Amino acid sequence: MGFFTKDIKTLDDLFVHTLRDIYYAEQQIAKNLPDMVEKATDQSLKNGFETHLAETKDQIVRLEKVFQMHGVEAKGVNCPAIDGILKEASEVAGDVDDKSVLDAALIAAAQAVEHYEITRYGTLIAWANMLGRNDCASVLQQNLDEEKTTDSKLNTMALKSVNRKAA
Repeated sequence: MGFFTKDIKTLDDLFVHTLRDIYYAEQQIAKNLPDMVEKATDQSLKNGFETHLAETKDQIVRLEKVFQMHGVEAKGVNCPAIDGILKEASEVAGDVDDKSVLDAALIAAAQAVEHYEITRYGTLIAWANMLGRNDCASVLQQNLDEEKTTDSKLNTMALKSVNRKAA
């Protein structure tokens, strides 16, 4: 089922589909983060990825709570967008020999992932509120806040140290 499909007839259908999209995405991110931890050479970056892996696992649990609150089965749907972002990250990381440049590439890839998550959570929160599901919106807000914090930390790390080492 593609993102825009005839099975989506209402805003509620779209909300559930997008919830399943981000659920799949978070699961794929959790599978890929250990590889990023392993590839990172900057200790702060490595630690940041480890922290975000733990957060991602918590975010998956929160998403399962939203599914339960909304009365639908917790399951993912294929998300070609996150698959593409993660594939590109893996390919770029495989092409970089200089470890400092590799760390800069890993941050760029991680920020692409964060930005995808931020857009999805922002949209889901808006739709949850429109559907009168402020309870779901508040749980999703916790995930969005973590994604924004992670993006900010990655940006600071890139600008203050990692990109300078790579230059």
